[in-house]
Amino acid sequence: MYTDLDKLRNIGISAHIDSGKTTLTERILFYTDRIRTIHDVRGKDGVGAKMDSMELERERGITIQSAATHCSWGSHHINIIDTPGHVDFTVEVERALRVLDGAVLVLCSVAGVQSQSLTVDRQMRRYSVPRIAFINKCDRVGANPLRVRDQLREKLGHDPVLLQLPIGLEDRFTGVVDLIRMKALLFEGESGERIVEKEIPADMVNEAVAARDQMLDAVSMYSDELTEAILEEDVSEGLIYEAIRKATIELKITPVMIGSAYKNKGVQPLLDAVIRFLPAPSDVEVNGVDIEDGDAPIALKPAIDEPVVALAFKLEDGRYGQLTYLRVYQGKLERDDTITNMRSGKRHKVGRLVRMHSDEMEEIRAAGAGDIVAMFGIDCHSGDTFTDGHLQVAMTSMFVPEPVISLSVKPADAKSETNFSKALNRFVKEDPTFRVGMDEESGETIIRGMGELHLEVYVERMRREYGVATVTSAPQVAYREAITRRADYGYTHRKQTGGSGQFGRVVGWIEPCEEQDFEFVDKVSGGSIPREYISSVEKGFKSMLLKGPRLGFPVVGVRIVLNDGQSHAVDSSDVAFQEAARGAWREVYSKAGPRILEPIMRVACEGPPEFSGAVLGTLMQRRGMIIGSQEEDGMCRIEADVPLAEMFGYATVLRSSTQGKAEFTMEFSRYVPVPVSVEEDLIAKAAKAKKA
Repeated sequence: MYTDLDKLRNIGISAHIDSGKTTLTERILFYTDRIRTIHDVRGKDGVGAKMDSMELERERGITIQSAATHCSWGSHHINIIDTPGHVDFTVEVERALRVLDGAVLVLCSVAGVQSQSLTVDRQMRRYSVPRIAFINKCDRVGANPLRVRDQLREKLGHDPVLLQLPIGLEDRFTGVVDLIRMKALLFEGESGERIVEKEIPADMVNEAVAARDQMLDAVSMYSDELTEAILEEDVSEGLIYEAIRKATIELKITPVMIGSAYKNKGVQPLLDAVIRFLPAPSDVEVNGVDIEDGDAPIALKPAIDEPVVALAFKLEDGRYGQLTYLRVYQGKLERDDTITNMRSGKRHKVGRLVRMHSDEMEEIRAAGAGDIVAMFGIDCHSGDTFTDGHLQVAMTSMFVPEPVISLSVKPADAKSETNFSKALNRFVKEDPTFRVGMDEESGETIIRGMGELHLEVYVERMRREYGVATVTSAPQVAYREAITRRADYGYTHRKQTGGSGQFGRVVGWIEPCEEQDFEFVDKVSGGSIPREYISSVEKGFKSMLLKGPRLGFPVVGVRIVLNDGQSHAVDSSDVAFQEAARGAWREVYSKAGPRILEPIMRVACEGPPEFSGAVLGTLMQRRGMIIGSQEEDGMCRIEADVPLAEMFGYATVLRSSTQGKAEFTMEFSRYVPVPVSVEEDLIAKAAKAKKA
């Protein structure tokens, strides 16, 4: 257990896909003596990177699940979470950043700030996570770290402060100039493990002096002490480090480091920067909510002598049962302690406590405030808070984006039903963006997720981990229905079957509501509808919004106003008024100008400029609206808003149109009405399917 919190760092490695996050983490583990040999991400040697422990990750050369590890650098202990870059697995980044104190934003020195870099940066801002930017791949053809530094300012709105200059670029990249100590750092040895300090090359001295002055000017904006020292020409290294650390933690600047993880250059200085500039748990203000006081904020203290508060941020179904990843915010957690789940109220005894090193576990007896560990054998959900039971505190939950794509899936044979259910239950528990439901009309099992790759990975995991071969149908886009104008309703439900019958009358109107998906407004006066039946009317209307009459998708953006009605002393009931509301909805919906809404994706394509015309063509064929295009250093970037329904199979089309040289990313943007011709086709297809 770590008691000196100033010596502890919790960091995440985040970036756009294929920027070198996992390669960087592999080098960090090597230089901190956590692994003995370095392996490639794509597993060409049959081993693969340490943090990509899943067989699928090694085959595809991508990170699918965030993985935790820990290491020591000097006298400091560092907990590291390596996160995926693909937008389909964005929840892995969300849950990691929710519990981390700092982050390393990795950027490619050729591609610069890419589409997923923007998403990752937005996630860091959501949780106020200070970060260091590491401009990677300076050994590649076209590398230009100074341009990437400028993009940090222009595209992400950072105040980037360059702390290093590259010595050479592309195949001549040999090291970096440390602008604080004004030394040249060269990385020698078979794996760059030996750092050699030299004087700055003569042809770079003027450039380094100018860059140092620029760095001091930027940092002194946030430090009066440094400003005075500059005026008195008495600037010490310690004062610069202190000023950079303070401004970084306050999210005012972003220190920028340079290197090439693959070529083993610049990683050790990055580790030094993590220790010097990113916050310790004691530097971060953390608040929970007081369950007994209307969710009022309550400050937590990162001290081991306080009552324990821990957040479960990630779940895995391991060989020995459920593995729950925890961030301990306050107090001390020991083996055999009894803790309480604040969501369910259940008390649990802590069995095994472990530290994770990718897929390996190291047994520990206790964990203190600020630490990230895992425990076995406790049934809970992602986002649950655990305390000692006396302290009624819960941590705020992380942001979970809504899934936008669905797939019909069933086991290929009846014998696999049990394992099929086990797999789905496990995946739902592990991943908040993976949803499973049953289509009431067809009886099909529907899985929903963040993209084609997301669902494809889970289908493949069912086959490999549970031996379940599945049959899938074409992905179903998550359409929505909405109304476009106000329409009045007045409906009477009357049913007499002998004895007391059913009677309820509702009067009012429905209209579009932009602020939220559903709003019910009660304007009934004079007791025309008894108060106890108002909620019945709302319940009746709400039940009809789950499945719109046109395509069977949820209806959103509706305000329902109830301003009059009628009841009967004997025949009125909860059921009668629910039925009256349902009847009113069926009658009024078609008068309100119903439309079909479709999810629009923000698509970013990057490739050589000579293919820009072909890329534009592929997007416009898919009803894409071009947002903008730009050309920088031999790469063309085109952004467009494209309906999700048109994006299936786009990767193959894009590759064939650009000789495999372009790539794209997409993320959900918003819902908009579909064109009338498309809407007619959708309704016709839905009617045909229903008839079949």
